[in-house]
Amino acid sequence: MLKAIASLMLGGSLGALSRWGLHYWIDAKWGSQSPFPWGILLCNVLGCFLFGWLFTWFEDQEWFSNALQLAIFTGFLGSFTTFSTFGWNTLELIRFGHLGLALANVGVSVIAGLIAVWAGMSLGRAL
Repeated sequence: MLKAIASLMLGGSLGALSRWGLHYWIDAKWGSQSPFPWGILLCNVLGCFLFGWLFTWFEDQEWFSNALQLAIFTGFLGSFTTFSTFGWNTLELIRFGHLGLALANVGVSVIAGLIAVWAGMSLGRAL
């Protein structure tokens, strides 16, 4: 049990730091003039891609332990992808009168996320 908790803590910490860093970098570089949450969208789509790719790639690996699965999928990717933030950003866009951007955020996030999972799975099968 202690190994599982440590795996989750390590993966979750790294995922949260990665999400914060990527979100901050994207919004500072390209999103500061837009109310659209570009950094969070990228985190969600990239997280979906990584989940599809890594899950498919590691699926049949005997060395891929439960602790490593917890660290990567539940810890890292669970804290890297930010669908709770996605929900908040979408409602904030609606609240401030940006209904079109809110609908774009939902549509792009869902469609790009599904495509990213598929692309990751395809990459995982090809390797």
